[in-house]
Amino acid sequence: MPDTPRDAFATGAARAAGERRRRRATPLVGAPPVPVVPGPLVGPTAPSASDTSLTPGMPSVPDPVTVASPAAASAGAGAATPPVRKPRAPSRHRPVPQVTPVPATETAVDVRPRTRPPVRRLRSVPTPSSESTSGPQVASPAATAGEDLAARVAEARQTSANNEAAAAPAADRGKTAGSAGRGDTAYRPRLVRDGEGPTISESLLAAALTQQELTPDIEDVIAAVIGVLRTLAAASGLGPDEVETQVARTLAFLRRRLTGEYLVDEFGFDQDYTENFYLPVLRPLYKQWFRVEVRGVENIPAEGAGLIVANHSGTIALDAHMVQVAVHDAEHRGRFLRLLGADLVFQTPLIGPLARKQGATLAANADAERLLSSGQLVGVFPEGFKGVGKPFSERYKLQRFGRGGFVSAAIRTGTPIIPCSIVGAEETYPLIGNAKLLARLFGAPYFPITPTWPWLGLLGLVPLPSKWIIEFGEPIPTAQYGSAGADDPMLVFDITDQVRETIQQTLYSLLMLRRSVFS
Repeated sequence: MPDTPRDAFATGAARAAGERRRRRATPLVGAPPVPVVPGPLVGPTAPSASDTSLTPGMPSVPDPVTVASPAAASAGAGAATPPVRKPRAPSRHRPVPQVTPVPATETAVDVRPRTRPPVRRLRSVPTPSSESTSGPQVASPAATAGEDLAARVAEARQTSANNEAAAAPAADRGKTAGSAGRGDTAYRPRLVRDGEGPTISESLLAAALTQQELTPDIEDVIAAVIGVLRTLAAASGLGPDEVETQVARTLAFLRRRLTGEYLVDEFGFDQDYTENFYLPVLRPLYKQWFRVEVRGVENIPAEGAGLIVANHSGTIALDAHMVQVAVHDAEHRGRFLRLLGADLVFQTPLIGPLARKQGATLAANADAERLLSSGQLVGVFPEGFKGVGKPFSERYKLQRFGRGGFVSAAIRTGTPIIPCSIVGAEETYPLIGNAKLLARLFGAPYFPITPTWPWLGLLGLVPLPSKWIIEFGEPIPTAQYGSAGADDPMLVFDITDQVRETIQQTLYSLLMLRRSVFS
């Protein structure tokens, strides 16, 4: 310890001097490399015979950190005692230089570790849904169901124009460099045109599908995808502007499927999938192939619960899908029909998960009551497989409606029952035979034989283009019976018989109005 203030001052000065020497001796991480000069060192920096900092076969390394010894510190700043050299420990945050032997005739080389070249990454394309928020992102039901589609299409086209303007200089530079009109890091998106109609840029697909810049390798694939989407939308009877809107919605749907921005309810119903993929795929069949005519749409509740009871027929249950489209498109209300299916539907490996996504659930009173209590539109086909698999000779003759479980669910929840009659489904696959042995082999209720199946192979699965008529009857109220009425078997039987007779009489009336099977 110093005895006087002067000794303390001298000790501090010695420490400061040692600190300055240590900083000067420490090499900078970002310093440029020392150039290699051939030949012996000359001038004041030439090593002497007694200098051991440079030895033959070893490079010159920076001097170690110089730390003043306690004796020198106590003797004062002007003491002649040489400083003690202490090797500097490697730092955890600074890489240790790797020493490589060099010839004695050369000076030291750059021993700093080389940095990796920067990695080129895809740049994200901003989308309307990529807004920064302070909290965690939570997907809302049907992620963009309530967005203004026209605004989204306009914004996508504006983004496409901006991308083309920004990519034009890069494309010109690529031409001068001999890169076939594209630069190294950017290219100009090509507009896909369909005659004289509206256009959609490929950058719209990039923003909607992957949120990343496109590569030239998938340019033709994207053009084909957009062309197929346009064809399907036009086949649905949409106008030019509606076609572009539907294509933009489909592209946005594909992006949400990749990013997981969608939700399903407790029954497995995927509203985003149903509204943007399932129903648009069915509409060409609904409007152009079967030319479905819908009557009595005013009897479908605009809001609140309702139980739609319909006849079942056609060998393959296409009538259930057509009723779903009719309910959703009725007066542009956009309501979804939640179907009740048999156990076999959900036990089938591929059909079961798809049925769940489309809103179907098990035909049980518990599930039906939960849906009706939540204000959903529920559809039921009481004939089941007996109606779908009946022979063509018994067409439009209703089978038994079971024990009336759907009526009990409607009475217990106070939901009105809407009878629905479907004409035209019987002629899509005329059932002329049933291979019962094959049906037992496959575990199916029946194995159909039609005029085209199995004789024509897969071509026999194409339905005949019969003319369809779907009529929704007047609702039958059940709220006046109260929940206790569901336990009265006579009341349930009477209402079940009333619904069945209403559907049967309506079928006879529609058959008389139809001019022919296919018109």
